[in-house]
Amino acid sequence: MNQPRIPASIEVAPKQAIESADLPGLFPPGTRVYITDVGSDPSPTLVRAARRVRELGYEPVPHFASRRLTTRTALDERVRATVAEAGVTDILVIGGGLERPAGAFTSTMEVLETGIFDANGITDIGIAGHPEGSPDFNEQVALEALRLKKNFGERTGARMRIVTQFGFDGERFARWANGLRDNGIDMPVHLGVAGPAKVTTLIKFAAMCGVGNSLSFFKRNTRSIATLATSHSPESVVGPIEQAWHDNPTGAIRQIHVFPFGGIKKAAEWLDQRGSWDIKTSLYPHVQSNGH
Repeated sequence: MNQPRIPASIEVAPKQAIESADLPGLFPPGTRVYITDVGSDPSPTLVRAARRVRELGYEPVPHFASRRLTTRTALDERVRATVAEAGVTDILVIGGGLERPAGAFTSTMEVLETGIFDANGITDIGIAGHPEGSPDFNEQVALEALRLKKNFGERTGARMRIVTQFGFDGERFARWANGLRDNGIDMPVHLGVAGPAKVTTLIKFAAMCGVGNSLSFFKRNTRSIATLATSHSPESVVGPIEQAWHDNPTGAIRQIHVFPFGGIKKAAEWLDQRGSWDIKTSLYPHVQSNGH
């Protein structure tokens, strides 16, 4: 009997969510679809993106990038709109980079402590995890931040989970996730994985996203320069993660989160072929975006 395949979520850019003709039927119904916020899209665009994701039968998970948010009022209005128009109950709150905050918030905890999510019926909250460390803070600071967020969930009743940056060293990611409980952190973990893409594309995104350690690992394990012109299969990363999930089914690792750098269609086809998703007859690019 074949072992089950690890479940997966995926993320899309707001413009993709609104405009992509591939999106209807591309993912299994109910799939968590994260909607990125890199600071360049106005609030109405982010709300429209969440609404279309919902209309297509998926679960919209909008990003809230703390250091990119402007004011408490703007945050409140955006949360209210996504809840009212897209039925959002699940979000991802991250630091959002930026050396200098764009507005009122300097950290994820400050955004969580506003109480705005709880007041608007948000029940599930993803927070960032950094299996390879972060250029912005050391490991002890990162672990303490995770403990604070775990405690926040216990105080408020929010279901907290950790969603990590992508990387290429699946064994290291799995060890990190399963080691969190030793540090008093027992939140579920969704480990980030880059979907199928050209190697040159992955190197570009890895450099942009600051995953330097993983990039070094990836280059060491890329057999030749000729490989740089070919595509990378994520299986070498997912394999060790999936094995760790099988070995410890009640452990921290619950699923993978896919960054579709090679395109959402290619990522969806890969997840379907490997058995993480079961799309069956739902690949209908001609379906109208009203979700019918």
